[in-house]
Amino acid sequence: MHIESIKLKNFKSFHDTEMLDIPRFCVIVGANGSGKSTLFSVFEFLREALASNINTALVKLGGSRGFQEVRSRGAQGNIDIELKFRETDTSPLITYFLSVGVKDGRPIVAREILKYRRGSGGRPWHFLDFSNGVGVAAINEIENIPDIKELDREEQKLRSPDILAVKGLAQFERFPAVMALGTLIENWHISDFHISRARPEQEAGYAEHLSREGENLSLVTEYLHSRHPKIFNTILDKLTHRVPGITSVDAKTTEEGRVLLRFQDGAFEDPFLARYVSDGTIKMFAYLVLLYDPTPHPLLCVEEPENQLYPNLLWELAEEFRAYAERGGQVFVSSHSPDFLNAVKLEEVYWLVKKEGRTHIKRAQDNSQIAAYMADGDQMGYLWKEGFFEGANPQ
Repeated sequence: MHIESIKLKNFKSFHDTEMLDIPRFCVIVGANGSGKSTLFSVFEFLREALASNINTALVKLGGSRGFQEVRSRGAQGNIDIELKFRETDTSPLITYFLSVGVKDGRPIVAREILKYRRGSGGRPWHFLDFSNGVGVAAINEIENIPDIKELDREEQKLRSPDILAVKGLAQFERFPAVMALGTLIENWHISDFHISRARPEQEAGYAEHLSREGENLSLVTEYLHSRHPKIFNTILDKLTHRVPGITSVDAKTTEEGRVLLRFQDGAFEDPFLARYVSDGTIKMFAYLVLLYDPTPHPLLCVEEPENQLYPNLLWELAEEFRAYAERGGQVFVSSHSPDFLNAVKLEEVYWLVKKEGRTHIKRAQDNSQIAAYMADGDQMGYLWKEGFFEGANPQ
């Protein structure tokens, strides 16, 4: 999946903002409070809305005030989100538009549209168009339709106007376009890894993917070690080259049914439990587990990966994120680290500026001065540190 643009209206600090020509590996910088986490929360909101409903997603994001808290301060009208993306590099451009409003005091899906553009010109084909719980959806496979006149649409009514049509119709194979979008959103992953969550022992269980905060790291380690030994050995090989002394990692299940994550230092006979290993070691291992997932996420968002990591490791970590994106996923990373930014290309960086409560998105390659310095061999992190990203100085 490749999101090419994002347009937001009345979504928290994003009053009316768009982010264009987004690359597969995208790094977001900005001062504290400028909106980096808010941008990632757009993806969380859509995934939660798909899993439950609009009202639940608003409450999780904005607390008890829900819609009033998520909608931009002082704004009128609906909350609008528009994503333009492709499933693969050769797939048609897909636009997903969602407008959230209020009716009789309750949030509703005021409008939801899924449309495809089959070429550079002509009208987009509407595969889904719903308002207030009622609408139409196409049941054709897009690849098999030579003409828009052959679209076969069915009228549908949802159980409640606060449910996404994508959620309801994605369960049925006769709506293939909707099902594809639903599957993509379900598999988005936002990582906000907390070392304190990964250290404790875990109850025995099963996990294939690292969770948001990483509390199931030992379970995923056990899964990779037993089910995907080649991938696990790749992770271990990369870890041993980046953390001096580490020779192996494993997960041991105790008689009491707890799973212990253990690290072996070649200088010692017995392995160390996770609670005795450095923060940087655990975090680097967790990121390698995330990035070498046998079933990678179509969209991966990572907040401030540089925390607890030695600066010299950040260049290689940036390369790992880029490689993940090149394998077919898309990666968004927020960062405050000039060392991490030094490994990033001009076209991969955006920065956020917040003025009078409103966040604006700027693209590094659109700034002629930054582009000229990069062309002369400067590195992005140094330029950011010297204040060339107006309004996004690393303070």
